[in-house]
Amino acid sequence: MKPLRVTALSCAILLASGGSVAAQVAGSTRLGVAVEEMRIVANGWSAKKQILRQPVYNEQQQKVGIIDDLIIAPDSAVSFIIIGAGGFVGVGRHDVAIPANQLKQQDGKIVLPGATKEAIKALPKFEYAKK
Repeated sequence: MKPLRVTALSCAILLASGGSVAAQVAGSTRLGVAVEEMRIVANGWSAKKQILRQPVYNEQQQKVGIIDDLIIAPDSAVSFIIIGAGGFVGVGRHDVAIPANQLKQQDGKIVLPGATKEAIKALPKFEYAKK
């Protein structure tokens, strides 16, 4: 199983290692990506298309939840995945925060080793901070 790691910092390191990033100049701002960087962007993961609303399975191929959100830490790393479990049409739903490094990609599926629906429901419920 390959760890599911999605970080803006690692993307930035990949982009910078290509040697195509122009040097910063005082008083200027570079927008967008260079043509050489587009391949890296195109082959990256799309949160909208490949992660959000995707089912999460355990090793026995049992669906244990759905990815609802990605929590990005101040250092630009995706640090937690919010998984919704149980419920029907939002009623009785239980959202939990799972460290991103616990998820794996296996055979095109997102896998949370050792998870069961019961284990996820037993975790503390995740609630967004009220601002």
